[in-house]
Amino acid sequence: MATTNRTTDRGTAYFPQLVAERLDIALCRASAAVARAADVHAAREGLGVGQHLVLQMLDAVGPCSQQTLSEELRIDRSVMVGICDDLERAGQVRRERNPHDRRSYAVTITDSGRQRLAAAQASIPAFLEDTFHALTDDERGQLSTLLAKLLQAGVGDPR
Repeated sequence: MATTNRTTDRGTAYFPQLVAERLDIALCRASAAVARAADVHAAREGLGVGQHLVLQMLDAVGPCSQQTLSEELRIDRSVMVGICDDLERAGQVRRERNPHDRRSYAVTITDSGRQRLAAAQASIPAFLEDTFHALTDDERGQLSTLLAKLLQAGVGDPR
């Protein structure tokens, strides 16, 4: 995630000062840069970030409703419908009536979905290394811990 430090007319770079003063701005800009990198990577791989996350969760926890996928992965419900539609068309998931709640559908990963997930997962270590190359392994661990702490505390969660 390369950044350029353009200088103002006075010859000083303002952005480093801004991010030092405003952690929220720094996090937003870093998040946007990582999201752009993830989108580029996903386009090369032919599997969208949301699709990848859905396949990964289904593989890890088994069949679940679109609502559960949406809530757990923090993907808007209307977006989740499209993701599941695309994965179903590709034969990577199937939707069946939930036997415990006939009003909802259980989404299940297929063997084709597992194969697609495995192929996508193989490229993740190189993507992460490229994206976070400026951080040491210890710094990556610290960042992961701190972000998890913020997310667990419900930062920005309207609930």
